Amino acid sequence: MFKPENSFPFRVTNAFALAAIGMALTVSCGGGREDDDDKPKAAAAAKEGGAATTAPAVNAAGAMGSSVVTGKITFEGTAPANEKVKMTSDAYCAKQHQTEVSKDEVLVGADKGLANVFVYVKDGVKGTYPAPAVNAKIDQNGCTYHPHVFGMVAGQSLDILNSDATLHNIHALPEKNEPFNLGMPVQGMKYTKKFDKPEVMVKIKCDVHGWMSAYVGVLPHPFFAVSAPDGTFSIKDLPPGTYTIEAWHEKLGAQTQQMTVGDKETKTTSFTFKPAA
Repeated sequence: MFKPENSFPFRVTNAFALAAIGMALTVSCGGGREDDDDKPKAAAAAKEGGAATTAPAVNAAGAMGSSVVTGKITFEGTAPANEKVKMTSDAYCAKQHQTEVSKDEVLVGADKGLANVFVYVKDGVKGTYPAPAVNAKIDQNGCTYHPHVFGMVAGQSLDILNSDATLHNIHALPEKNEPFNLGMPVQGMKYTKKFDKPEVMVKIKCDVHGWMSAYVGVLPHPFFAVSAPDGTFSIKDLPPGTYTIEAWHEKLGAQTQQMTVGDKETKTTSFTFKPAA
């Protein structure tokens, strides 16, 4: 006859057996393993390029090199006559010039060299370049801007001077940077401003004296030059590479060329401008 007091060991034994079977089935089916559960997630992340775990790339610092791009800007054809400047509206300005003054728009030398052309590396520069510690400068002297065309690096400080004993205002008209319009009524005044974003070109004018104008090219790197009165230019300290070089003129437009320079190599090129249509 079955005795109730003997049933307890039987029930315990069966319980352990059932548990062991359950564990065996779980292991054999791959259940309960965290590494298996993570496999689909890892595969999905790999398929998406690991975007969820990969940190964003940091731009490397740009290198200075020892290569040079040099050349000459020439004007083909008959140079147009620049507009004459009438300074009679300001007696001080008129007294600063013994001869007639013209606008500095198309300045062609005796050898056909074209001045005030902004020549710069438009494309091909790799890495980031810090703003120079030395400030760029523009001066109002003789009721004209000096220089008429210049370049600077984004974030570089720009010293704005008034060397004249008359009222000027410097009015910058950028499209990508913050504009400014500063009155400068006292001789010897100075302001310091910055352009934080690259922009080619930024026009500067004086609202008091309508003949006054200047242009600045703001770049993310220091590889630029302005053609001299004889049309020559030189872009120094380039690392070796393939670059797009652009030559920009305020009235005659812009031209580009692609060129490759090797390490410590000097490449010579030229640009020829014609009268505007």
